[in-house]
Amino acid sequence: MNSPKPEAATSGVKGQLVVIDMQQAFRQPGDWHIPRYDEAARTIARLAGAGFEPITTRFVPDPAELGSWSSYYNRWPGMRRDPADPIWDLVLPGVDARSSIDLPTFTKWGEAMAQRIPVGEELILTGVATDCCVLATALGAADAGRYVTVVEDACAGQSDAAHEQALTLMQLLSPMINVVKSETLL
Repeated sequence: MNSPKPEAATSGVKGQLVVIDMQQAFRQPGDWHIPRYDEAARTIARLAGAGFEPITTRFVPDPAELGSWSSYYNRWPGMRRDPADPIWDLVLPGVDARSSIDLPTFTKWGEAMAQRIPVGEELILTGVATDCCVLATALGAADAGRYVTVVEDACAGQSDAAHEQALTLMQLLSPMINVVKSETLL
């Protein structure tokens, strides 16, 4: 028998703020620049300031470039950087980012995150890029049976169109994935 969905995080269920890949690589001009990065960062800071303690993640490349990752980095050779390069540092003004989940994958959902977010606690996703790592993380968590809320104005994509397309795709998976504006959480 299917159990009903618990109340949404905005209605009292404890939610965990997850901040996806807010790193220098995506903030600075270059191959992976996200134009609305700073706007998303300001919204994330407001959420953190309202009492949402964040779990942060970082995309950190695997120098082994297993499987298709080698072809991916052939497309983006300027991003073949050492995992310790400052380009992978978190850049989150106004947010206390104590520790992060570092993975060489688009999705940040996995054992490490599952251990930090108890079953029944909703994931509140923010970060970059909506059309890549946020989308992949939302899908992974939903596949694991977790409820996910994506905060649309606390995310940014490679372009406004890509951001909107990713949000539209995720909304198709409601009630597993819901898309809201930050004002509903504040």
